[in-house]
Amino acid sequence: MSLRMALLGLLSVSGPASGYDLTKLFESTINHAWQARHSQIYPELNKLAADGLVTVEEEGPRGRKTYTITEEGSRTIREWMLTTGPARSARDEKTLRAFLLPTLKPEEALEVLRETVRECEAKLAVLEEIERRPSRPRTAGFGRYALDLGLRHTRMMRDWAAETAEEIERASRS
Repeated sequence: MSLRMALLGLLSVSGPASGYDLTKLFESTINHAWQARHSQIYPELNKLAADGLVTVEEEGPRGRKTYTITEEGSRTIREWMLTTGPARSARDEKTLRAFLLPTLKPEEALEVLRETVRECEAKLAVLEEIERRPSRPRTAGFGRYALDLGLRHTRMMRDWAAETAEEIERASRS
């Protein structure tokens, strides 16, 4: 369901767009929070059109389609945002790996944690670069709250991994 809402949200903010344009916009915005490949995006756009949530216009000699959100699509995303809570079941691989750290030797656990710190630092660099970019006029503010959440979450994860590594290191020296 969330891919559907992500695409409706992009169309409501960006205006009419082709599947290619939506894929690129998805990759540069929502993909940091909800990942989808173009092989998932195009079939979902077809379903949205079949359900009357977007309209499709053919353009150009190659049959490029431009999608536009309908009033029903706008109502659907608004209703979803206001009445549907996030899924309660969680599948978070980082949390599972944290749970299973005691199954490793201390030096192995330290390497896993150090790799987590490196991954978080790399992700922070990407998110901080996005934060420095000037907003596009048509999408000013779009994604700002998610970017802030992503920055905070990534910093928290980095700090947790570094502190846990220090704790394991201290314990292994005793």
